[in-house]
Amino acid sequence: MSTRDSDKETPYIPHNSLKQDGYSKEGEATATCYCGAVQLAFPTTAPGLVDTFVCHCTDCRKITASAFTSAFIVAASAVKHIRGQDNLKKFSQSQTTASGQAMTNCFCDTCGTLMYRLTERHPEFTLMRLGTVDDLNLMEGLLRPKREVYVKDRVSWVHGVEGARQSEIME
Repeated sequence: MSTRDSDKETPYIPHNSLKQDGYSKEGEATATCYCGAVQLAFPTTAPGLVDTFVCHCTDCRKITASAFTSAFIVAASAVKHIRGQDNLKKFSQSQTTASGQAMTNCFCDTCGTLMYRLTERHPEFTLMRLGTVDDLNLMEGLLRPKREVYVKDRVSWVHGVEGARQSEIME
C-alpha cells in the first residue's frame, strides 16, 4: 500500500496487525484486531456510516484504558464479519453507562482488542473503534470525528477536535 504522504485520498495501510490483508476501496474498508484473528468490513459512506465521534465519558475511558475513545457508528446491518466472529468474546453491563441500559463490548479473545460496542438503547447501530481501522488515512477524511461528547469529562491536556460539534452528553 501507499506510504503516508500529503495524499490523504490514497489508502495508507501500515504494518499494524499480524495479518496484512486489510483494504480500503470505494464505499467500504476493513477493521482488524491486533493479532488479525478478527476482521470486519464496514461502510465508509452514508447511509451505512452514521456518525463519527470522540467520547470522554468515564465508561469509555475504562473500557479502552485511555483518556477518551475515538469511534464511529455504522448501521448494524451493514457490518460484515470477514473472519473471527466466533473468536469474539462479549462483556455486557449497564451499571456504568449514562443511560443505564446495557452496553455489550466485543473483544478479540486472542489479543483483547475491543472491536466494537453494541448498545441496548440503539440496537440498530454498531459502535466501532477508529483504532481498529486498517486505512489510517480514513481517519483524516471520511472517519474524522464530527462531534465530541461528554466534553465535561475531557481531561485538561486534551483539546477539542477542531471543527467538531461539542456536547455535554451523547445526543
